[in-house]
Amino acid sequence: MFEGFYKVRFQLNAAVGRSVMYARAGKMLGGNSAFAHIGTYQKKEADGSVDIMIQTVRHNPDPAYRAMAGTDDATLLAKGKPDGALYRFAGHLKELPGAVFSSVMTPIEEETIPIAGGVGEGGIINGLYSIHIRMLDGVEGGLTGVMLLSDGRILGGDASFYYVGSYTSENGRWKGQILNQEHTPDRGENPVFGGHEVGIGFAGTCDDQGALLEATAFAGKRSLRMTAVLKLMHRA
Repeated sequence: MFEGFYKVRFQLNAAVGRSVMYARAGKMLGGNSAFAHIGTYQKKEADGSVDIMIQTVRHNPDPAYRAMAGTDDATLLAKGKPDGALYRFAGHLKELPGAVFSSVMTPIEEETIPIAGGVGEGGIINGLYSIHIRMLDGVEGGLTGVMLLSDGRILGGDASFYYVGSYTSENGRWKGQILNQEHTPDRGENPVFGGHEVGIGFAGTCDDQGALLEATAFAGKRSLRMTAVLKLMHRA
């Protein structure tokens, strides 16, 4: 079964990157701190191999996050096969046909994903969103990543963290809970969340283009307030 939520380590020649990815019903949606990854897959039942095509779309304008392919808009073509619970892929980018791409997708345990909430009329739209988080109360820093919203369930993450959660939404408002955990040590890039399992409660507004939220996060013994902006990148 290829469907599920994964953390991903990928490599283009010598450059290494990380992200999260959700695969279901022939679609792949995910990303990391600077790029959304939007694509499709076709699984061959005979041997369990998978053909994928994924496009990258930048959501973070910060030039410190460089595009591995040298261009923000790139298309990956790759073939993969199962290795136990993992999937290993090899392929290339259309824009760099001579470059060698490889990746490993490692499943995130389904037990960590909570029961979905309910979405009524005027609720937030299912889709892949960019999320840009800003800390409040004089705390420096923030996070950027992607978040997949699907019928009351949240899946998302970036190069170091993954998020799982649930929400309810109707009449232009939404609220919910998120659990933020490391999938790869972040090397001190975000000391507020790094090394902690962080519970987050939030509430905010939404429309057909995105959402706003205000939240309180509990990281270790600290309570932190934050705001976030979500922008719809791909309707699911």
